[in-house]
Amino acid sequence: MGAALPTLLLILAGVLVGGTWSLHRQGAPRGAVVITGLLAVLATVAGVLRLIPGSGS
Repeated sequence: MGAALPTLLLILAGVLVGGTWSLHRQGAPRGAVVITGLLAVLATVAGVLRLIPGSGS
């Protein structure tokens, strides 16, 4: 599953970005939008870091 993990994290990040945008457009509370956006950033960073050779196992 090592090779699939970065892909899955980046897919999750995309879903979270879409969810963040949808929440924003629907007028959701700012806290929900910020938390979802932070989770999207976290998933993106984790996915990219897993792609760097030598990081993780």
